[in-house]
Amino acid sequence: MNLRLRTILAAAAATMLAVVVLGSAVDVLVTRHLRHELDRSLRTRAIGVAQLAVSAPALVTTPGALDAPAGGTQGLVEVVDRKQRIVARSLSLGGRVLPVSLAREAISDGTSRYRTVRFGGDELRVYVAPLANVSGGGAVLVAASTADLSNTISTLQGLTIIAALLAAGVGAAAAALLMRGALQPLARLDRAAGEIGRTGDASRRLPDPHRADEVGRLATTLNAMLDSLERARESERRFLADASHELRTPLTALRGNVAHLARHGATPALVADLEADAERLARLADDLLTLSREEAAEPPRDDVRLDKLARAAGADRVDAESVTVAGDRAALERALANLVENARRHGRGEVSIAVRADGDRALVSVEDEGEGVHLLDRERVFERFYGDGSGLGLAIVRATAERHGGRAYVDGPRFTIELVRKASESGRHAEGEELEKGLP
Repeated sequence: MNLRLRTILAAAAATMLAVVVLGSAVDVLVTRHLRHELDRSLRTRAIGVAQLAVSAPALVTTPGALDAPAGGTQGLVEVVDRKQRIVARSLSLGGRVLPVSLAREAISDGTSRYRTVRFGGDELRVYVAPLANVSGGGAVLVAASTADLSNTISTLQGLTIIAALLAAGVGAAAAALLMRGALQPLARLDRAAGEIGRTGDASRRLPDPHRADEVGRLATTLNAMLDSLERARESERRFLADASHELRTPLTALRGNVAHLARHGATPALVADLEADAERLARLADDLLTLSREEAAEPPRDDVRLDKLARAAGADRVDAESVTVAGDRAALERALANLVENARRHGRGEVSIAVRADGDRALVSVEDEGEGVHLLDRERVFERFYGDGSGLGLAIVRATAERHGGRAYVDGPRFTIELVRKASESGRHAEGEELEKGLP
Protein backbone atom coordinates (compact mmCIF):
# COMPACT_ATOMS: atom_id res chain seq x y z
CA MET A 1 0.00 0.00 0.00
CA ASN A 2 1.19 3.50 -0.75
CA LEU A 3 1.54 6.24 1.83
CA ARG A 4 -1.82 7.82 1.00
CA LEU A 5 -3.80 4.60 1.46
CA ARG A 6 -1.93 3.73 4.66
CA THR A 7 -2.66 7.17 6.10
CA ILE A 8 -6.36 6.98 5.19
CA LEU A 9 -6.73 3.53 6.74
CA ALA A 10 -4.84 4.61 9.85
CA ALA A 11 -7.07 7.68 10.26
CA ALA A 12 -10.23 5.60 9.81
CA ALA A 13 -9.04 2.94 12.26
CA ALA A 14 -7.97 5.51 14.85
CA THR A 15 -11.28 7.39 14.58
CA MET A 16 -13.29 4.17 14.84
CA LEU A 17 -11.27 2.99 17.81
CA ALA A 18 -11.74 6.31 19.59
CA VAL A 19 -15.52 6.26 19.05
CA VAL A 20 -15.77 2.60 20.10
CA VAL A 21 -13.81 3.24 23.29
CA LEU A 22 -15.92 6.31 24.09
CA GLY A 23 -19.14 4.46 23.23
CA SER A 24 -18.14 1.49 25.39
CA ALA A 25 -17.47 3.80 28.31
CA VAL A 26 -20.88 5.44 27.79
CA ASP A 27 -22.54 2.01 27.57
CA VAL A 28 -21.01 0.98 30.87
CA LEU A 29 -22.05 4.21 32.60
CA VAL A 30 -25.60 4.16 31.19
CA THR A 31 -26.06 0.46 31.99
CA ARG A 32 -24.86 1.01 35.54
CA HIS A 33 -27.16 4.01 35.94
CA LEU A 34 -30.24 2.20 34.56
CA ARG A 35 -29.66 -0.84 36.73
CA HIS A 36 -29.17 1.37 39.77
CA GLU A 37 -32.43 3.23 39.03
CA LEU A 38 -34.30 -0.06 38.58
CA ASP A 39 -32.93 -1.43 41.86
CA ARG A 40 -33.81 1.81 43.64
CA SER A 41 -37.40 1.73 42.34
CA LEU A 42 -37.81 -1.93 43.39
CA ARG A 43 -36.53 -1.12 46.85
CA THR A 44 -38.79 1.92 47.13
CA ARG A 45 -41.79 -0.18 46.12
CA ALA A 46 -40.89 -2.90 48.61
CA ILE A 47 -40.60 -0.35 51.43
CA GLY A 48 -44.02 1.00 50.51
CA VAL A 49 -45.57 -2.50 50.68
CA ALA A 50 -43.84 -3.23 53.99
CA GLN A 51 -45.16 0.03 55.49
CA LEU A 52 -48.64 -0.79 54.20
CA ALA A 53 -48.42 -4.25 55.81
CA VAL A 54 -47.64 -2.65 59.16
CA SER A 55 -50.08 0.26 59.04
CA ALA A 56 -53.03 -1.36 57.22
CA PRO A 57 -52.60 -5.11 56.88
CA ALA A 58 -56.11 -5.53 55.49
CA LEU A 59 -55.31 -3.35 52.51
CA VAL A 60 -52.48 -5.62 51.47
CA THR A 61 -54.89 -8.34 50.51
CA THR A 62 -57.21 -5.94 48.67
CA PRO A 63 -57.18 -6.72 44.93
CA GLY A 64 -55.20 -4.11 43.00
CA ALA A 65 -53.62 -2.56 46.09
CA LEU A 66 -50.20 -3.95 45.17
CA ASP A 67 -50.32 -2.94 41.50
CA ALA A 68 -48.10 0.03 40.79
CA PRO A 69 -45.33 0.63 38.28
CA ALA A 70 -41.75 0.10 39.40
CA GLY A 71 -39.24 2.29 37.63
CA GLY A 72 -41.50 3.00 34.67
CA THR A 73 -42.35 -0.71 34.23
CA GLN A 74 -45.17 -2.73 35.64
CA GLY A 75 -44.12 -4.05 39.02
CA LEU A 76 -44.78 -7.62 40.10
CA VAL A 77 -45.40 -7.86 43.86
CA GLU A 78 -45.88 -10.89 46.07
CA VAL A 79 -46.20 -11.05 49.87
CA VAL A 80 -45.54 -14.26 51.80
CA ASP A 81 -45.77 -15.06 55.49
CA ARG A 82 -43.02 -16.47 57.62
CA LYS A 83 -43.91 -19.98 56.44
CA GLN A 84 -43.48 -18.84 52.83
CA ARG A 85 -47.17 -19.02 52.08
CA ILE A 86 -48.51 -16.46 49.66
CA VAL A 87 -50.54 -13.82 51.50
CA ALA A 88 -51.11 -11.34 48.69
CA ARG A 89 -50.04 -10.74 45.13
CA SER A 90 -50.43 -8.06 42.47
CA LEU A 91 -52.87 -8.51 39.63
CA SER A 92 -50.04 -7.95 37.16
CA LEU A 93 -48.75 -11.43 37.98
CA GLY A 94 -51.81 -12.97 36.40
CA GLY A 95 -51.53 -16.71 36.74
CA ARG A 96 -47.83 -16.60 37.49
CA VAL A 97 -46.24 -16.95 40.87
CA LEU A 98 -42.88 -15.57 41.90
CA PRO A 99 -40.62 -18.27 43.31
CA VAL A 100 -41.20 -18.04 47.05
CA SER A 101 -37.91 -19.81 47.64
CA LEU A 102 -36.27 -16.42 47.10
CA ALA A 103 -37.84 -15.27 50.38
CA ARG A 104 -36.36 -18.07 52.49
CA GLU A 105 -33.01 -16.36 53.19
CA ALA A 106 -34.61 -12.97 53.79
CA ILE A 107 -37.00 -14.46 56.36
CA SER A 108 -34.31 -16.49 58.09
CA ASP A 109 -31.63 -13.81 58.46
CA GLY A 110 -33.76 -10.66 58.19
CA THR A 111 -31.68 -9.05 55.41
CA SER A 112 -32.74 -7.70 52.06
CA ARG A 113 -31.16 -8.79 48.78
CA TYR A 114 -31.39 -8.49 44.98
CA ARG A 115 -31.68 -11.42 42.60
CA THR A 116 -31.87 -11.79 38.82
CA VAL A 117 -33.95 -14.78 37.72
CA ARG A 118 -35.55 -16.26 34.61
CA PHE A 119 -39.33 -16.13 34.85
CA GLY A 120 -41.57 -17.47 32.10
CA GLY A 121 -39.04 -16.84 29.35
CA ASP A 122 -38.32 -13.37 30.67
CA GLU A 123 -35.53 -12.02 32.88
CA LEU A 124 -36.65 -10.43 36.13
CA ARG A 125 -34.84 -8.26 38.60
CA VAL A 126 -36.19 -9.17 42.07
CA TYR A 127 -35.83 -7.36 45.38
CA VAL A 128 -36.67 -9.40 48.50
CA ALA A 129 -37.18 -7.64 51.85
CA PRO A 130 -38.28 -9.13 55.18
CA LEU A 131 -41.47 -7.87 56.88
CA ALA A 132 -41.56 -6.72 60.47
CA ASN A 133 -42.85 -9.11 63.11
CA VAL A 134 -45.60 -6.63 64.08
CA SER A 135 -47.21 -7.42 60.74
CA GLY A 136 -46.89 -11.14 61.28
CA GLY A 137 -43.47 -11.50 59.65
CA GLY A 138 -42.77 -12.88 56.24
CA ALA A 139 -41.30 -11.16 53.20
CA VAL A 140 -42.21 -9.04 50.25
CA LEU A 141 -40.94 -9.77 46.74
CA VAL A 142 -40.95 -6.93 44.17
CA ALA A 143 -39.85 -7.75 40.61
CA ALA A 144 -39.66 -5.97 37.27
CA SER A 145 -38.72 -7.13 33.81
CA THR A 146 -35.26 -6.11 32.52
CA ALA A 147 -36.44 -6.26 28.89
CA ASP A 148 -36.76 -2.48 28.56
CA LEU A 149 -33.32 -2.00 30.12
CA SER A 150 -31.80 -4.59 27.78
CA ASN A 151 -33.50 -3.00 24.78
CA THR A 152 -32.18 0.42 25.74
CA ILE A 153 -28.64 -0.94 26.13
CA SER A 154 -28.86 -2.80 22.83
CA THR A 155 -30.10 0.35 21.08
CA LEU A 156 -27.25 2.34 22.61
CA GLN A 157 -24.70 -0.25 21.50
CA GLY A 158 -26.11 -0.23 17.98
CA LEU A 159 -25.92 3.55 17.88
CA THR A 160 -22.30 3.30 19.06
CA ILE A 161 -21.44 0.93 16.22
CA ILE A 162 -23.18 3.13 13.65
CA ALA A 163 -21.45 6.22 15.04
CA ALA A 164 -18.07 4.44 14.88
CA LEU A 165 -18.62 3.50 11.25
CA LEU A 166 -19.78 7.00 10.32
CA ALA A 167 -16.87 8.55 12.20
CA ALA A 168 -14.45 6.20 10.44
CA GLY A 169 -15.89 7.24 7.09
CA VAL A 170 -15.64 10.92 7.96
CA GLY A 171 -12.09 10.46 9.26
CA ALA A 172 -11.08 8.59 6.12
CA ALA A 173 -12.61 11.28 3.90
CA ALA A 174 -10.88 14.04 5.85
CA ALA A 175 -7.56 12.18 5.70
CA ALA A 176 -7.99 11.65 1.96
CA LEU A 177 -8.56 15.37 1.41
CA LEU A 178 -5.62 16.33 3.58
CA MET A 179 -3.32 13.78 1.96
CA ARG A 180 -4.37 14.92 -1.48
CA GLY A 181 -3.30 18.46 -0.69
CA ALA A 182 -0.13 17.30 1.08
CA LEU A 183 1.00 14.78 -1.53
CA GLN A 184 0.50 16.88 -4.63
CA PRO A 185 3.67 18.93 -3.99
CA LEU A 186 5.53 15.70 -3.21
CA ALA A 187 4.31 14.20 -6.48
CA ARG A 188 5.62 17.25 -8.35
CA LEU A 189 8.94 16.98 -6.53
CA ASP A 190 9.11 13.29 -7.39
CA ARG A 191 8.48 13.92 -11.08
CA ALA A 192 11.04 16.74 -11.19
CA ALA A 193 13.63 14.65 -9.32
CA GLY A 194 13.03 11.73 -11.69
CA GLU A 195 13.55 14.02 -14.68
CA ILE A 196 16.80 15.34 -13.19
CA GLY A 197 17.95 11.78 -12.54
CA ARG A 198 17.05 10.74 -16.08
CA THR A 199 18.83 13.66 -17.78
CA GLY A 200 21.70 13.97 -15.29
CA ASP A 201 21.37 17.75 -15.53
CA ALA A 202 22.45 19.07 -12.13
CA SER A 203 21.69 22.65 -13.19
CA ARG A 204 17.96 22.00 -13.03
CA ARG A 205 16.05 22.62 -9.80
CA LEU A 206 13.00 21.19 -8.12
CA PRO A 207 9.82 23.32 -8.24
CA ASP A 208 9.30 25.53 -5.20
CA PRO A 209 5.99 24.52 -3.53
CA HIS A 210 5.81 27.98 -1.86
CA ARG A 211 5.05 26.41 1.50
CA ALA A 212 6.63 26.90 4.91
CA ASP A 213 5.97 23.33 6.09
CA GLU A 214 8.06 20.16 5.85
CA VAL A 215 7.47 19.86 2.10
CA GLY A 216 8.76 23.38 1.51
CA ARG A 217 11.83 22.75 3.67
CA LEU A 218 12.44 19.46 1.83
CA ALA A 219 12.36 21.23 -1.53
CA THR A 220 14.75 23.91 -0.24
CA THR A 221 17.13 21.28 1.15
CA LEU A 222 17.10 19.24 -2.05
CA ASN A 223 17.71 22.34 -4.16
CA ALA A 224 20.61 23.28 -1.90
CA MET A 225 21.97 19.75 -2.40
CA LEU A 226 21.64 20.20 -6.17
CA ASP A 227 23.51 23.50 -5.88
CA SER A 228 26.33 21.71 -4.07
CA LEU A 229 26.36 18.94 -6.66
CA GLU A 230 26.49 21.45 -9.49
CA ARG A 231 29.35 23.33 -7.82
CA ALA A 232 31.18 20.06 -7.18
CA ARG A 233 30.71 18.98 -10.80
CA GLU A 234 31.89 22.35 -12.07
CA SER A 235 34.86 22.25 -9.71
CA GLU A 236 35.70 18.75 -10.90
CA ARG A 237 35.43 19.89 -14.53
CA ARG A 238 37.73 22.85 -13.88
CA PHE A 239 40.12 20.64 -11.95
CA LEU A 240 40.37 18.14 -14.77
CA ALA A 241 40.89 20.92 -17.31
CA ASP A 242 43.53 22.64 -15.17
CA ALA A 243 45.27 19.36 -14.36
CA SER A 244 45.36 18.46 -18.04
CA HIS A 245 46.84 21.86 -18.84
CA GLU A 246 49.44 21.64 -16.07
CA LEU A 247 50.45 18.11 -17.01
CA ARG A 248 50.71 18.95 -20.70
CA THR A 249 53.70 21.30 -20.26
CA PRO A 250 56.09 18.90 -18.47
CA LEU A 251 54.89 15.98 -20.59
CA THR A 252 55.55 17.95 -23.79
CA ALA A 253 59.00 18.91 -22.58
CA LEU A 254 59.67 15.34 -21.49
CA ARG A 255 58.63 13.93 -24.88
CA GLY A 256 60.81 16.49 -26.69
CA ASN A 257 63.82 15.67 -24.59
CA VAL A 258 63.26 11.94 -25.07
CA ALA A 259 63.07 12.48 -28.84
CA HIS A 260 66.27 14.55 -28.75
CA LEU A 261 67.91 11.83 -26.67
CA ALA A 262 66.92 9.21 -29.25
CA ARG A 263 68.41 11.27 -32.12
CA HIS A 264 71.55 12.80 -30.55
CA GLY A 265 72.31 10.79 -27.48
CA ALA A 266 72.61 11.86 -23.86
CA THR A 267 74.31 15.05 -22.72
CA PRO A 268 74.63 16.37 -19.17
CA ALA A 269 72.20 19.24 -19.91
CA LEU A 270 69.68 16.88 -21.46
CA VAL A 271 69.84 14.51 -18.49
CA ALA A 272 69.34 17.49 -16.15
CA ASP A 273 66.27 18.56 -18.14
CA LEU A 274 64.86 15.04 -18.03
CA GLU A 275 65.37 14.87 -14.28
CA ALA A 276 63.71 18.28 -13.84
CA ASP A 277 60.73 17.24 -15.93
CA ALA A 278 60.37 13.97 -14.03
CA GLU A 279 60.66 15.80 -10.72
CA ARG A 280 57.99 18.31 -11.74
CA LEU A 281 55.64 15.50 -12.80
CA ALA A 282 56.26 13.60 -9.57
CA ARG A 283 55.66 16.74 -7.49
CA LEU A 284 52.46 17.52 -9.36
CA ALA A 285 51.20 13.95 -8.97
CA ASP A 286 52.07 14.00 -5.26
CA ASP A 287 50.27 17.32 -4.75
CA LEU A 288 47.18 16.04 -6.58
CA LEU A 289 47.11 12.93 -4.41
CA THR A 290 47.64 15.00 -1.25
CA LEU A 291 44.83 17.40 -2.14
CA SER A 292 42.48 14.52 -2.92
CA ARG A 293 43.26 12.87 0.42
CA GLU A 294 42.75 16.11 2.35
CA GLU A 295 39.34 16.69 0.81
CA ALA A 296 38.18 13.12 1.56
CA ALA A 297 39.86 12.42 4.92
CA GLU A 298 38.07 12.20 8.26
CA PRO A 299 38.46 14.96 10.90
CA PRO A 300 41.69 14.33 12.89
CA ARG A 301 41.79 13.71 16.64
CA ASP A 302 45.48 13.56 17.66
CA ASP A 303 46.99 16.19 19.98
CA VAL A 304 49.40 18.40 18.05
CA ARG A 305 51.60 21.17 19.54
CA LEU A 306 51.61 23.99 17.01
CA ASP A 307 54.59 25.74 18.64
CA LYS A 308 56.75 22.66 18.06
CA LEU A 309 55.67 22.45 14.42
CA ALA A 310 56.49 26.13 13.95
CA ARG A 311 60.02 25.75 15.32
CA ALA A 312 60.67 22.82 12.98
CA ALA A 313 59.33 24.55 9.85
CA GLY A 314 62.62 26.25 8.92
CA ALA A 315 61.53 29.89 9.22
CA ASP A 316 63.98 32.70 10.01
CA ARG A 317 62.10 33.87 13.09
CA VAL A 318 59.59 32.03 15.31
CA ASP A 319 57.37 33.60 17.98
CA ALA A 320 55.20 30.78 19.29
CA GLU A 321 52.97 30.28 22.30
CA SER A 322 52.32 26.78 23.61
CA VAL A 323 49.08 25.89 21.79
CA THR A 324 47.59 22.41 21.27
CA VAL A 325 44.97 21.42 18.70
CA ALA A 326 43.28 18.17 17.71
CA GLY A 327 44.83 17.50 14.34
CA ASP A 328 46.86 15.49 11.87
CA ARG A 329 50.52 16.20 12.56
CA ALA A 330 51.79 15.25 9.08
CA ALA A 331 49.10 17.29 7.33
CA LEU A 332 49.75 20.37 9.48
CA GLU A 333 53.50 20.03 8.92
CA ARG A 334 52.93 19.91 5.16
CA ALA A 335 50.59 22.91 5.23
CA LEU A 336 53.08 24.96 7.26
CA ALA A 337 55.93 23.93 4.95
CA ASN A 338 53.85 25.01 1.95
CA LEU A 339 53.33 28.45 3.49
CA VAL A 340 57.04 28.84 4.26
CA GLU A 341 57.96 27.72 0.72
CA ASN A 342 55.39 30.12 -0.75
CA ALA A 343 56.81 33.00 1.30
CA ARG A 344 60.39 32.26 0.22
CA ARG A 345 59.41 31.89 -3.43
CA HIS A 346 57.13 34.89 -3.79
CA GLY A 347 58.05 37.15 -0.88
CA ARG A 348 61.10 39.18 0.18
CA GLY A 349 63.34 39.27 3.20
CA GLU A 350 63.07 37.06 6.23
CA VAL A 351 60.23 34.63 6.81
CA SER A 352 58.67 34.58 10.28
CA ILE A 353 56.12 32.29 11.97
CA ALA A 354 53.83 33.34 14.82
CA VAL A 355 51.66 31.01 16.89
CA ARG A 356 49.15 32.43 19.35
CA ALA A 357 45.87 31.58 21.08
CA ASP A 358 42.75 33.68 20.63
CA GLY A 359 40.01 32.39 22.90
CA ASP A 360 39.00 28.96 21.61
CA ARG A 361 40.94 29.46 18.35
CA ALA A 362 44.59 28.83 17.48
CA LEU A 363 46.29 31.07 14.89
CA VAL A 364 49.41 30.12 12.91
CA SER A 365 50.73 32.95 10.71
CA VAL A 366 53.56 32.92 8.16
CA GLU A 367 54.77 36.33 7.01
CA ASP A 368 57.56 37.78 4.89
CA GLU A 369 58.77 41.36 4.38
CA GLY A 370 57.28 41.87 0.93
CA GLU A 371 54.13 43.70 -0.15
CA GLY A 372 52.06 40.56 -0.06
CA VAL A 373 49.01 39.52 -2.04
CA HIS A 374 46.89 42.17 -3.74
CA LEU A 375 43.42 42.67 -2.25
CA LEU A 376 41.68 41.39 -5.40
CA ASP A 377 43.72 38.16 -5.41
CA ARG A 378 43.28 37.16 -1.75
CA GLU A 379 40.60 34.59 -2.50
CA ARG A 380 42.08 33.32 -5.76
CA VAL A 381 45.49 32.46 -4.29
CA PHE A 382 43.93 29.44 -2.54
CA GLU A 383 42.42 28.08 -5.75
CA ARG A 384 43.93 25.11 -7.55
CA PHE A 385 46.64 25.75 -10.14
CA TYR A 386 46.92 29.42 -9.27
CA GLY A 387 50.49 30.72 -9.32
CA ASP A 388 53.84 29.13 -9.99
CA GLY A 389 54.99 25.60 -9.24
CA SER A 390 52.28 22.99 -9.19
CA GLY A 391 49.71 25.60 -8.23
CA LEU A 392 48.37 23.30 -5.51
CA GLY A 393 50.37 24.32 -2.43
CA LEU A 394 47.94 26.91 -1.08
CA ALA A 395 44.95 24.81 -2.15
CA ILE A 396 46.34 22.04 0.08
CA VAL A 397 46.74 24.57 2.92
CA ARG A 398 43.07 25.58 2.66
CA ALA A 399 41.86 21.96 2.42
CA THR A 400 43.92 21.03 5.50
CA ALA A 401 42.54 23.96 7.50
CA GLU A 402 38.95 23.13 6.56
CA ARG A 403 39.41 19.46 7.44
CA HIS A 404 40.55 20.60 10.89
CA GLY A 405 37.38 22.68 11.30
CA GLY A 406 39.14 25.97 10.61
CA ARG A 407 40.03 28.21 7.68
CA ALA A 408 42.96 29.76 5.83
CA TYR A 409 43.16 33.40 4.80
CA VAL A 410 45.69 36.02 3.73
CA ASP A 411 46.14 39.64 4.73
CA GLY A 412 48.88 41.31 2.73
CA PRO A 413 52.09 39.31 3.22
CA ARG A 414 50.65 37.35 6.17
CA PHE A 415 49.09 33.92 5.54
CA THR A 416 47.14 32.56 8.52
CA ILE A 417 45.72 29.15 9.40
CA GLU A 418 42.96 29.38 12.01
CA LEU A 419 42.22 26.16 13.92
CA VAL A 420 40.11 25.05 16.90
CA ARG A 421 41.98 24.67 20.17
CA LYS A 422 41.62 21.72 22.50
CA ALA A 423 38.71 22.37 24.87
CA SER A 424 40.68 21.50 28.02
CA GLU A 425 43.60 23.73 27.03
CA SER A 426 41.26 26.58 26.14
CA GLY A 427 39.75 26.37 29.63
CA ARG A 428 43.17 26.37 31.31
CA HIS A 429 44.24 29.36 29.22
CA ALA A 430 41.13 31.30 30.25
CA GLU A 431 41.76 30.47 33.94
CA GLY A 432 45.34 31.66 33.60
CA GLU A 433 44.18 34.97 32.13
CA GLU A 434 41.77 35.43 35.02
CA LEU A 435 44.54 34.77 37.53
CA GLU A 436 46.83 37.22 35.79
CA LYS A 437 44.11 39.88 35.94
CA GLY A 438 43.79 39.31 39.69
CA LEU A 439 47.54 39.76 40.39
CA PRO A 440 48.65 43.22 41.69
